[in-house]
Amino acid sequence: MAASWSPDSWRSKPIVQVPEYPDKQALADVEARIASFPPLVFAGEADKLKRALADVAAGEAFLLQGGDCAESFSEHGANHIRELFRVFLQMAVVLTYAGGSPVVKVGRIAGQFAKPRSSSVEKRGDKELPSYRGDIINGEGFTDKDRIPDPHRQLEAYRQAAATLNLLRAFSGGGYASLDNVLRWLLDFEQKSPFGQKYREMGEQIQTALQFMRSCGVTEETVPQLGRTTFYTSHESLLLNYEQALARRDEAGGSHAWYATSGHMLWIGDRTRQPDHAHVEFLRGIRNPIGVKVGPTLEPDGLMRLIDILNPSDEGGRLTLIARFGSDKVEKHLPKLVRRVKQEGRTVVWSCDPMHGNTISTPGGIKTRPFDRILKEAETFFDVHRAEGTYPGGIHVEMTGSPVTECTGGATANISEAQLTERYDTLCDPRLNADQALELAFLIAERLKQEREGMAHRQMPDVA
Repeated sequence: MAASWSPDSWRSKPIVQVPEYPDKQALADVEARIASFPPLVFAGEADKLKRALADVAAGEAFLLQGGDCAESFSEHGANHIRELFRVFLQMAVVLTYAGGSPVVKVGRIAGQFAKPRSSSVEKRGDKELPSYRGDIINGEGFTDKDRIPDPHRQLEAYRQAAATLNLLRAFSGGGYASLDNVLRWLLDFEQKSPFGQKYREMGEQIQTALQFMRSCGVTEETVPQLGRTTFYTSHESLLLNYEQALARRDEAGGSHAWYATSGHMLWIGDRTRQPDHAHVEFLRGIRNPIGVKVGPTLEPDGLMRLIDILNPSDEGGRLTLIARFGSDKVEKHLPKLVRRVKQEGRTVVWSCDPMHGNTISTPGGIKTRPFDRILKEAETFFDVHRAEGTYPGGIHVEMTGSPVTECTGGATANISEAQLTERYDTLCDPRLNADQALELAFLIAERLKQEREGMAHRQMPDVA
């Protein structure tokens, strides 16, 4: 692979879901500028995430991946980032306690600027324009000027990603991630949730465990991990011009391998995973942990071909398969894929994306995702892995820390179709709000606890 792959070898392959820039010289100039910029993340950080994901693949940790559908230039701000980070920490603590194992926290943030679209054009009335493909490519406004792909937007994306990463690193290591803070935030949720008593019991158990540790001398001074956390970034590797410009050799680490320094983890979407196309070509050569969205059109042979290309050495933590089928399709399509991967003895992380296959439109034409369908797909994902004897390693959700009204349902938020227009802020797809995301975490936590207790029971020696 080293002889045949280079950061620009994707340019000789077929490619889909990318814009046609009218000014090629401006695009080349922007790529050259970004190539001279410092990396956003480092090879050692990506390797650390890969080791953590290897633990997930081995059934010793759980992956929590989530964030915005598409980051916005206009919505960028400290409050927005802090709110997402806050709900992320709450979800992670709940999942950690229930699952009895570490949670690997990976945000869809600091790079999630581009989006694939089901149609290359958007029509409103008699007017037809190129589809909005994310702020890194063109503008949301429905005008000719807004929708022309502009390469200079990549410079703004880099600036915003750098600022976001700076703030996330401060939050992660500066005391904001303290367990005391997280437990106090959980109490706020418990007080307003109709399932408050059930959740309160878990919170009290976590608090009791924390008090016991302190009585034994385990504090943030003696164990700094109690006051800080490790948080990684990820995004869909869609705009390869930007990704190539930020590809760097690992000179400091001595491996001289190529890394994508735009984020710790990159993934390929369900629309761009063709094995002989450009997106697979680019990702096969970088050494970051990577993901592939797995949907209902993928057959076992096709999946094995992708695994052979993207992880030929079967490296633990290298490849995450993100299942996104829809609540009505997952039971039919997922088992044969899981079974084949297990039969071939391949090392992967299986993660569930219960969002993308469950998008519907209301009679009024508003895109939404019903919470009950999201939960059903997640539950079926766990059922399939239990039946196949494999490990359900993670959850991948589009969410925000803001009180948006984009997905219907949820016992705490309880959003009706009539309420969708109250705070429908997404630029692309509907996101879970903070209450819905945390409720999903509690429900998954209960399932993780059942799986852990069931495994312990199966492993107990027969003393009869």
